Amino acid sequence: MASNNLYIKILLLLLVVFATYTKFSSATPRILALVKQNPLVLKYHKGILLKGNVNVNLIWYGKFTSTQRSIIVHFFQSLSPKDRHASPPLSVASWWRTTANYKGGSSIINIGKQVFDQNYSLGKSLKDAQIVALASKVSAHVNGVNVVLTASDVAVEDFCMSRCGTHRYIRGKNGKKYAYAWVGNSGSQCPGQCAWPFQKPIVGPQTPPLVAPNGDVGVDGMVINLATVLAGVVTNPFAGGYFQGPPSAPLEAVTACIGIFGSGAFPGYPGKVLVDKKTGASYNAQGESGRKYLLPAMWDPVTLQCKTPV
Repeated sequence: MASNNLYIKILLLLLVVFATYTKFSSATPRILALVKQNPLVLKYHKGILLKGNVNVNLIWYGKFTSTQRSIIVHFFQSLSPKDRHASPPLSVASWWRTTANYKGGSSIINIGKQVFDQNYSLGKSLKDAQIVALASKVSAHVNGVNVVLTASDVAVEDFCMSRCGTHRYIRGKNGKKYAYAWVGNSGSQCPGQCAWPFQKPIVGPQTPPLVAPNGDVGVDGMVINLATVLAGVVTNPFAGGYFQGPPSAPLEAVTACIGIFGSGAFPGYPGKVLVDKKTGASYNAQGESGRKYLLPAMWDPVTLQCKTPV
């Protein structure tokens, strides 16, 4: 995959450690992240978006505890809850409804099949081709996405170096394009890169980390990165949707707002968020089954601003 060297050089001149983007979007290490103050515009490139009912299949690779799986499954279920009149209101769903402001209306997330590979059938060190193989374990749908989730003891090509997750597409034998995504658990490998702000970054301001809302730095970090790639995949699944910059290194719905979780955010500071009085955990969105999450800001095409849940 081609990387955009000029883009990286510009960011380095801004003293921002920003990851090399690969085709089409990556959830990047959030180290001294770039926070844009001025309105920005993500151009629509007249391509297909994933709208209407979007089927999400989950491929679990490696060992995840039942609690870890439930944190992630509840997140997906919270995006498009069946009970729209839940009390208290599910602010995860409110955050996700920003995607409806992109051309084509709502993207309603439905969890499809779940596949479990707890025996590491492809080993514990994966290349991109093996991620594609895992994503292909479930029949793809043109209006869906297969999401590969790798456990904390699984190394993935460029993981922790230039990406924390990514979304791309493959072309089937029928010539159609199918979206897939991958996100890894960085808890024991690089939490300072891929689970910030729940861990101090390896460089930049050493502000105290926030307490993870579900008590699992790696998995709560995965939720941030899943939110990033999922917003990217529905609004720019095949490099013809909403983005800024070249198709091989785009700024997308969330990556355009990287490092922002609340009002007043600046490099090294995630912004003002909510704090659970009992646990001291930080969050900005309420999900199903009482779950709390910290979700990144998303660019709103109506206001041309990065929008946070609180």
